[in-house]
Amino acid sequence: MEQYKQKFISFMVESDVLKFGEFTLKSGRKSPFFMNAGAYVTGGQLSRLAKFYAQAIHDTYGLDFDVLFGPAYKGIPLAVATAMAIHELYGKEVRYCSNRKEVKDHGDTGILLGSKLKDGDRVVMIEDVTTSGKSMEETVPIVKAQADVEIVGLMVSLNRMEVGMSGKVSALEEVSKTYGFPTSAIVTMEEVVEALYDQPVNGRIVIDDQIKAAIDLYYETYGAK
Repeated sequence: MEQYKQKFISFMVESDVLKFGEFTLKSGRKSPFFMNAGAYVTGGQLSRLAKFYAQAIHDTYGLDFDVLFGPAYKGIPLAVATAMAIHELYGKEVRYCSNRKEVKDHGDTGILLGSKLKDGDRVVMIEDVTTSGKSMEETVPIVKAQADVEIVGLMVSLNRMEVGMSGKVSALEEVSKTYGFPTSAIVTMEEVVEALYDQPVNGRIVIDDQIKAAIDLYYETYGAK
């Protein structure tokens, strides 16, 4: 596993973004882990997070793209911060763009924040985590309606590796099959378990035998094949 992935996994735990225990998800599933990207609240955390995204995007999709698109609302700071990190790490200037939940009819009008989209733009989508793929169902038509763009791919922070709405493949795979562009994550839950099982983070074991057994049982039921 790449070193930056190891560091990112520890960073999620240290930031109280990735937790282990017993949680009820919006879907109603009882999960032994929970990710809350809203816990990244400081400038330092956002700066570090953006650099992890920048490295993952660079390694997965390269730098031949023009725009980072972050769906409202959580995707907005991700797109802004990651565009800055890509410039800082790689000297590449990319534009950021996000959608509004409601069209603005005065001042900076329209449905987009940040850069406008232009014909021929190559776009990388960026999100925190995709559990059901529903956000892409809302976002992709908005992006496609603005201009004749090519979506290079989607990058999320964590691939939960569980079945999406179809109940057959993961949410990321569903997005890829539905919209025809690749999807990826900085890390997968498999990598998280590999890095954290019986390993201390700040002197504390976060995945012990009991949590590991609960995770294994969860994936027996909800794991993507």
